[in-house]
Amino acid sequence: MHSLDQLIGAFDHGLRTLAGLLHEQRPSPAAEVPDAHLDAHEKREAAALMRVNHAGEICAQALYQGQALASANGGLKQALSQAAVEESDHLAWSQSRIAELGGRTSLLNPLWYAGSFAIGYGAGKLGDRINLGFLAETERQVERHLEGHLDRLSPLDERTRSVINAMAREEATHASMARSLGGAELPQPVKLGMKLASRVMTGLSYWV
Repeated sequence: MHSLDQLIGAFDHGLRTLAGLLHEQRPSPAAEVPDAHLDAHEKREAAALMRVNHAGEICAQALYQGQALASANGGLKQALSQAAVEESDHLAWSQSRIAELGGRTSLLNPLWYAGSFAIGYGAGKLGDRINLGFLAETERQVERHLEGHLDRLSPLDERTRSVINAMAREEATHASMARSLGGAELPQPVKLGMKLASRVMTGLSYWV
């Protein structure tokens, strides 16, 4: 049974995440990168891709919160909390770059948060090895997804590239951390299901 404080804390974190109130702890990698002149199409494409990435970071916050709430392992909770702090930077960096490009965040973010929280909580209830394995596979898929975005950006858009590159490096670090803590390799059907769910989220977030 979870304490009232834990439930209130999880609910408060969700509200602050969706309201855009999670502030970056570290400056954006784009802060020192000069902005290039992009045409209207290049800006729209970059903004749409960063909207997808922002939605992914909304999901990451929810997953970590759900996984941490479900776990009784204090060490694992701490590792998840640290990863969530770094992911909150990703969220703020993405939101900032979207604003610079004249775009908007996904209208479906509340749906993504609720669904991801439920999935994270369910994974946490399956035990630490599965919980960590789920985290590692999620981060691996996000890393590949971010690398694919680099191919779609204008070669001139170094500001957006700097953000995506930094995010991809840290996703890889989180995946390695989960494996080093004993994360189990998930069955192939589970990985495929995660990949299909990710495609639905990214496809809808690109447009909505």
